[in-house]
Amino acid sequence: MSTMETIETGTAKRRTTSYVGGCFCGAVKLECVGSPEAMGYCHRNSCRSWSAAPVNAFSLWKPEAVRITSGKEHVATFSKTKFSQRQYCAKCGGHLMTNHPTIGLVDVYAATIPTLKFTPGVHVNYAETVLPMRDGMPKLKDFPAELGGSGIAIPE
Repeated sequence: MSTMETIETGTAKRRTTSYVGGCFCGAVKLECVGSPEAMGYCHRNSCRSWSAAPVNAFSLWKPEAVRITSGKEHVATFSKTKFSQRQYCAKCGGHLMTNHPTIGLVDVYAATIPTLKFTPGVHVNYAETVLPMRDGMPKLKDFPAELGGSGIAIPE
């Protein structure tokens, strides 16, 4: 379940939603505040390999919206490329998130934050799919143009 907080800034008050989650063993806890910038499915080979699944469900957040609330000492990072800094729990190996510094976003894996209602809107890197999904959502060959991809849509 998500929680609602009232945040006071000067004389203004605003309500924001907070989503909590963590790693497989519970040693690392994290929180995402507000709303993700985007949610969807990634079909890229490296994402599939990292997640050990035929597709990776992502939620993209601004870095300031994501924080480790406990167990930071157990967070390890693996970087295969400059595009992705994959973070996981060193105790259990549970995946947490991937920082994408070149696009200024953090992918908090949808399964990591079970309190978030996952509502995907796009498939990225669909040219690499091994699991065709006919769901009527846009399928992009790689990434949206604003994130450095071609932005080319391909058929289901």
